[in-house]
Amino acid sequence: MATTTRSSSGLSYPERFFSAASYVGLGQSSSNSNSSSSKSPISNFKNDTALLLYGLYQQATVGPCNVPKPRIWSPTEQSKWTSWNGLGNMASAEAMRLFVKILEEEEPTWYSKVPEFVIEPLVDVEINNTKMESVAPNGNHFPEPKTISTENGILAEAQDKDVVTEGIGSIAVYDQWIALTVSGQLPKARYEHAAAVVQDSMHVFGGNHNGRYLNDLQVLDFRSLTWSKVEVSAKPDSSEVSPVPLPPCAGHSLIPWENKLISIAGHTKDPTETITVKAFDLQSSTWSTLRTYGEPPISRGGQSVTLVGTTLVIFGGEDASRSLLNDLHILDLETMTWDDIDTVGMPPSPRSDHAAAVHAERYLLIFGGGSHATCFNDLHVLDLETMEWSRPKQQGSIPTPRAGLAGVTVGENWFIVGGGDNKSGASETVVLNMSTLVWSVVTTVQGRVPIASEGLSLVVSSYNSEDILVAFGGYNGRYNNEVNILKPSNKSTLQSNIMERSMPDSVDVHHATNATRDGESEFESGKIREIVMDNVDSDPMGSGRHNIKSGEHSERIIAALKTEKDEIEAAFTKEQLQTLKLKQELAEQYGRNTDISEELQSVRAQLASEQSRCFKLEVDIAELRQKLQTMETLQKELELLQRQKLASEQAAANAKKQQSSGGVWGWIAGNPTPRNRKSEDDYDDEDEDA
Repeated sequence: MATTTRSSSGLSYPERFFSAASYVGLGQSSSNSNSSSSKSPISNFKNDTALLLYGLYQQATVGPCNVPKPRIWSPTEQSKWTSWNGLGNMASAEAMRLFVKILEEEEPTWYSKVPEFVIEPLVDVEINNTKMESVAPNGNHFPEPKTISTENGILAEAQDKDVVTEGIGSIAVYDQWIALTVSGQLPKARYEHAAAVVQDSMHVFGGNHNGRYLNDLQVLDFRSLTWSKVEVSAKPDSSEVSPVPLPPCAGHSLIPWENKLISIAGHTKDPTETITVKAFDLQSSTWSTLRTYGEPPISRGGQSVTLVGTTLVIFGGEDASRSLLNDLHILDLETMTWDDIDTVGMPPSPRSDHAAAVHAERYLLIFGGGSHATCFNDLHVLDLETMEWSRPKQQGSIPTPRAGLAGVTVGENWFIVGGGDNKSGASETVVLNMSTLVWSVVTTVQGRVPIASEGLSLVVSSYNSEDILVAFGGYNGRYNNEVNILKPSNKSTLQSNIMERSMPDSVDVHHATNATRDGESEFESGKIREIVMDNVDSDPMGSGRHNIKSGEHSERIIAALKTEKDEIEAAFTKEQLQTLKLKQELAEQYGRNTDISEELQSVRAQLASEQSRCFKLEVDIAELRQKLQTMETLQKELELLQRQKLASEQAAANAKKQQSSGGVWGWIAGNPTPRNRKSEDDYDDEDEDA
């Protein structure tokens, strides 16, 4: 192609469009088409801008998108196809002008940087270091699926183009959660279920949906990305197991063991007195209840169950009466015998819905969880050899308090996902390096998404020697049944082993993890110094580097240095023991303060209750006083009426007495009684008769 004048206004369409396309890497000349060492400027744009430029280029050169949506699961190819298809029937000329306008807004000086322009379609496109191909058979360009790998969250072209990209192996993005597109009958949305990985599939059992417990067993095939439901039944009688109808449950744990899935504990509608252990036979697809020996712990849900060698370590949870627990029990899977463990040190406070992990097959880590009133973000470590609890100092980006979280371990890294504080879900996915006890944030999600849920499950699977985290379900205001996956990169997996390398054999790791960075420096210096001493001792004849001429003199120096070394180590051990003692005293004081605070809160609650009761009594007393005053008034009125009545009766009696009194007093007074009195008429009548 011929070169042109580099004037911003000296080139018209469509040449100006092809010049812009050549600049961003969507068009190149034959002279540089084979150059693979340089990256096109499109890699400097944001993903959404780069995808829009790609879609506009396809619209301008090919026309509206009429190719089918890529069937293979690839975020990059899906995004490219979506960007192009979203332009609809936009005219080619309009797509060209919009393409140049967007480029000029992003880089106003692009035109002066184009060495030459060509009118050739591009074969390779890079978007933020993500290599994509646009193949043009018969002049039609469309995305071609391609295996993509990344480093440190940056996408790059895969070296092996023959790698199968089916299932979860087609993940191209690191350190980001991606919703997985699956087929088959989706399981019912749920939380507080249990999940486990067996070969290339994830088994999900039970859970809670709208307050109802579930007992279905669902399986997701990681290769075909297809859900299926397993039809199960109770196993018939045998000497080792007993048949049982499988009750729905939630808050249980699911552990792969040999050719079985062991379901242990959990809440049920009709809880048993003690923990029951059920097993699902993967070959016969049958459930059964395993017979255990020893004294089993009381039934519970929301506990943590951790597989350590051939034993299950159960901690905490909430029993059927909603009492929180912090007891520790161990079940030997070879003998199916329970063991109630007595520990020393300050154990974690009673809690449920926490996370647990084991490090180096010796140290049990407990993080987070919640009580009825609060959520925790404390970290506790139990040495399974000495059965001693400690609370080491955490470093880095310590997660916020949360309960209902999920965790898995990848090497020495413990990934924590989800959980919440009864107000909102935890949006950060964090990782703890269990050797250094340093937290870091892997990624953060936005909005109310299934990853920021309580009661979700988290498992780890592998594909092509890479670990992949798989999350399912959860509750964040609604029940979820989505599958999300994350491929951790080297950036998210901290590999520091300073504490392990520098720790003397006589010092327990769970105590040493309390050390500060200064303490770590002292450990490292002591270790280095020990190595130097060993080197001197291994060269008793001396060397020219030390300029020692006499072997005897050299031995005296070595002996003196060893003595000094022993003294320093003894002093260091003494100081360390003193530090441990102070830390234990501090932990005890902290525990006492916690107990006192709880007691104070209880007393305050009792005082508030008594105050409320006193106030009610005062109200009742006031009402009684008012009634008493009313009764006194009525009593006075009654007494007055009685006196009035008595006076009236007395007056009536006197009057009657006066009327009935006659005889002499009446005659003397000239008022004879009515019976002896005669009227004048009577006397007149007598006179007439005479």
